[in-house]
Amino acid sequence: MIAYVLCTVVALWAALLYLRNPYLLADINYAIKSLYVGYRLGQIKRRFYGILDCFLDRVAKHPDKKLFIFEDVSYTYKQADAESNKVARALSAHAQLKPGDTVALFLGNEPLLVWVWLALAKLGCVTALLNYNIRSRSLLHCFSCCGAKILITSPDLREAVEEVLPTLREQGIRVLVLGDHLEADGFESLFHKVQEASDQPLSPELRANIHHKSPALYIYTSGTTGLPKAAIITHQRAWSASLAQEMVGVRSDDIFYLYLPLYHTAGFLMGLCGGINKGVTFVLKRKFSVSSFWDDCRKYNITVIQYIGEIMRYLCNMPKKDNDKDHNVRLAFGNGIRTDTWAEFLERFGNIQICECYGATEANIGFINYVGKIGALGRENFLHKMSNKYALIRYDTEKEQPFRNAEGFCVEVPKGETGLLVSMIGAATPFVGYANNQQQTERKILKDVFVTGDLYLNSGDLLRIDREGFVYFQDRTGDTYRWKGENVATTEVADQLLMVDFVEEANVYGVKVPGHEGRIGMAALKLKENMVFDGRAIYQCVKSNLPGYARPRFIRIQDALSVTETFKHMKVKLAEEGFNPATIKDPLYFLEDNESYISMTQEIFDSISEGKVRL
Repeated sequence: MIAYVLCTVVALWAALLYLRNPYLLADINYAIKSLYVGYRLGQIKRRFYGILDCFLDRVAKHPDKKLFIFEDVSYTYKQADAESNKVARALSAHAQLKPGDTVALFLGNEPLLVWVWLALAKLGCVTALLNYNIRSRSLLHCFSCCGAKILITSPDLREAVEEVLPTLREQGIRVLVLGDHLEADGFESLFHKVQEASDQPLSPELRANIHHKSPALYIYTSGTTGLPKAAIITHQRAWSASLAQEMVGVRSDDIFYLYLPLYHTAGFLMGLCGGINKGVTFVLKRKFSVSSFWDDCRKYNITVIQYIGEIMRYLCNMPKKDNDKDHNVRLAFGNGIRTDTWAEFLERFGNIQICECYGATEANIGFINYVGKIGALGRENFLHKMSNKYALIRYDTEKEQPFRNAEGFCVEVPKGETGLLVSMIGAATPFVGYANNQQQTERKILKDVFVTGDLYLNSGDLLRIDREGFVYFQDRTGDTYRWKGENVATTEVADQLLMVDFVEEANVYGVKVPGHEGRIGMAALKLKENMVFDGRAIYQCVKSNLPGYARPRFIRIQDALSVTETFKHMKVKLAEEGFNPATIKDPLYFLEDNESYISMTQEIFDSISEGKVRL
């Protein structure tokens, strides 16, 4: 009888807690996973265990399991180990690499990139992952950042290397090509040397001096402004990012669709390294293709997909088919999905669990939306808050810096308000910074935030946390602009413009106007195929959904909106170009007297510049 009463009391108590917090079970499940991840990271610190060690354990556990399916050719874990041994021995003999050396990889998405990375790890070397889209000055900049003396590339990218080859040769840089056909001096072929090398394991002593704080990789921030920065990825940081797959629920029997570029954190750490940790099979693609995406998912029985930026919207924009829900994808995780796209994706493609994540290559904080709340990038969790000290602080958009009170300290915003995300820098949440760029490293650090002497990482992101603890992205600090004394979030404006039926893409930014403080709103739009711009319809949309100060005063129509390789819209160049019809050949429109958007003329531009038109 007593046991029955106790069980009843416990059940009622649990029911009460659940009614007060319907996400309680999900919170507890996430906390348990967090404890496991914390335990794994603690093990790595006590007895160094890198991603390479994890890979070797997977080889021992299931040598004949498929690691990659690439262009209909399969490679097992055992084959990957053997191929990387051959590359390592060829590099050791031919390039005289020593533990601690840095080697830059200028390669596309293909198994060879992975073989070379594993080979370098076995030699105790550091890998710099160069973006294969960069050229000329950017390529030289990225290469010099990491301090490498060797560049490894493929025949497909030889022309890009030839552009900078004279400079590389002046600096004594060796260029090794993973191909057997050379037509010019300055390139050394590795092809036959790899083919002739032994595939026997290398001595673990080569990496005996590596520990969890040692650099494992250099990954370059894409950003939307300036030249890329080489973020230092330690072995601890590599594990932190790769363990995201533990948190979102990837299983060892999953088939993982890996099409994101392997030179970035999402594809390499969260995708490749996370999948190696779980022991999955990858279907590796050279690049994302919207037209073949679902056919590939059906052909290879894909169960897990990863996304960034606008990828999910690209999929939703494809013509509908009767077999849209005919697939076995059960999980999608990534970052950057819009609220409207999220709902549309689920309705169209079926019951797929979507785990939106938040983080950055160099960040020491991250969030995961583990309950699938549409629109949120993450959720606060009591255990997460205990181990990661973070806050949203008031940000002065006009001065482009955190607001400080009379005592000189930052001010935390209340729940529901937008603030700048900052996270404490400490032993458990370090910030290593950028290679050979102390100035940019220092710029990311905020000092004396809440007390004298504390250090916080400036994420550069404006977020909002609601009363239920869900975290929402608002804007980047550089993207938010101020007009008529009000802050305008570009993402909010873009979301409204995308509601218009003829708008396919929208990129919102602020432009300077002579004689005016701040920046006024402007939007670059891509129209849907076979549809035309309707100025009155756009105006009715922004009038109904946006306050006057947030309505874009200028609109620019483009055939294609420029994006970074991670599908982030490029804003800086557009903002610099402004709204002058004499220099911009794209169709331009002006919001006249809050009635409709009309064609922008030189006469209107001159009147605005001379202050004759009131904005």
